[in-house]
Amino acid sequence: MERTEAALAPPIEPSRSIALVHGPNLNLLGQRQPEIYGATTLDELTQLAQRTASDLGYGFRSLQTNSEAELVDAIHTLDAQTAALILNAGAFTHYSWAIADAIASRRIPTIELHISNPAAREDFRTISVLAAVASGSIAGFGSIGYVLAVQAAVLLDQGNDSRHGCGFAGS
Repeated sequence: MERTEAALAPPIEPSRSIALVHGPNLNLLGQRQPEIYGATTLDELTQLAQRTASDLGYGFRSLQTNSEAELVDAIHTLDAQTAALILNAGAFTHYSWAIADAIASRRIPTIELHISNPAAREDFRTISVLAAVASGSIAGFGSIGYVLAVQAAVLLDQGNDSRHGCGFAGS
């Protein structure tokens, strides 16, 4: 099988953009285990995140892949115009040191996103090898998590990172 380089779609204006990357099996959202992941499709979640980014004045680009190599390649393409990466890595969350290393190499704020709450599920899902390189995690809020992740991305891009004592701008 010929390997192709994964590429995020070009950002929708303006100059700063948010990248949303989905990992394996998320293309089946709406069909796969709706009792856990809900009935909302990947396209609907992507449109929700895109609308939220646009409403907040940010461009947006997205990618879904079932390939770990393509996901790593997509992270490698992120540049200085990328305000933040929102990553729902699916099962890769629990074991992909390659993705963790790719995130660490880019130095871009990264939000780990999960539709369900991995901490409330099977034991193997409680481990995230991405947590150490992510700016933070949003999990268990279903589709609302996508709105929260975009809002968090914008706040981080604007310097609102209370983990380091700077608090919210204007507060």
